[in-house]
Amino acid sequence: MKTSSFEKEINVLRNDIDEVDSQLVKLLAKRRKITTNVGKLKSAAGMPIYVPEREAALLRKHRENAENAGLSADLIEDILRRLMRDSYISQDANGYRCVNTACKKIVIVGGAGQLGKIFVDLFTRSEYKVSILEENDWSRSHEILADVSVVIVAVPIRWTSSIIQKLNNLPDDCILADITSIKEKPLYEMMKVHAGPVVGLHPMFGPDISNLIKQTIIVCDGRLSNKYCWLLEQFQVWGAKTYSVEANSHDKAMSMVQVMRHFSTIAYGYHLMTEGANLSQLVEMSSPIYRLELIMVGRLFAQNPILYSDIIFANPDNISMMKRFALRFLELLKDVEQGDKDAFVEMFKQVSNWFGNYANDFLKESKAMLLKADDLKSN
Repeated sequence: MKTSSFEKEINVLRNDIDEVDSQLVKLLAKRRKITTNVGKLKSAAGMPIYVPEREAALLRKHRENAENAGLSADLIEDILRRLMRDSYISQDANGYRCVNTACKKIVIVGGAGQLGKIFVDLFTRSEYKVSILEENDWSRSHEILADVSVVIVAVPIRWTSSIIQKLNNLPDDCILADITSIKEKPLYEMMKVHAGPVVGLHPMFGPDISNLIKQTIIVCDGRLSNKYCWLLEQFQVWGAKTYSVEANSHDKAMSMVQVMRHFSTIAYGYHLMTEGANLSQLVEMSSPIYRLELIMVGRLFAQNPILYSDIIFANPDNISMMKRFALRFLELLKDVEQGDKDAFVEMFKQVSNWFGNYANDFLKESKAMLLKADDLKSN
């Protein structure tokens, strides 16, 4: 085929693609208007924005439609999930149902902070009366806390206990809660100063989220759960999932889920720096999986070091956990040093068996994440 003929034909096809893409943009704009109206209707009816059953049914239906049309079901699911995420954002702007209209006032201690602001915004958009209590407000705390129905402590971990100790004159029926990442000690302090309903909360998200849809809030019961159950329902109306667990079990799990991961990530970043690694070269040479790992390391160092030092230093039991991790690291290193590949492979098989079905589930999930990481690298 001559070059001039090729260019003519490919330009025709490219124009066709551009036209289809333009139609897609118009359809997406139309879809956004519809989902905004759905949000208004849900808000007026008091329905939650996120309905897991509805989302799952739609994905199943359109995956089947995609396969029947000769398209990749995974591609269609990826597109739909992105569209749904955009839909939730458009619906989120319309506000939420107020679960407890009898609630007089909610006070967020530390409501001007990054995480506190999220709850101030959500309660306000649910039409609760919300006040914040900051460091300079304690001289008039009696006024701010008068007739309060809910007090949520949203201050850094290092200040949580001292702040809770100041809340010793709340109304008997007031709900007292905290949103720190450790639970045993705050719960102990809250139970000591307040005879009313008490609950420990741990939002499993950072301050950079725009809504609570598909987010998890861990719940540790303190006292009188029947009095604070409406608060958990309110979280669910906002789209969050609540997961209940005992405070001691929570803190043990967090030492592995948060503390150990943060500490090992910080150690890895520190090691890269002290080794004088050429970061730009590492990024360019990385496959999607290694780039994703670098992204997660770099993401941590883009944030406030005080936050991570608070999490790591908050519980003395974390030291024992990290020491055990270090010992196992050295055990494996000894196998490598001694050239004992059989021992290393045996350990690998044991861990694989321990993960069970989760290993393949995580492999599938990671593939979708890696595709997105690859897209980022292409840009």
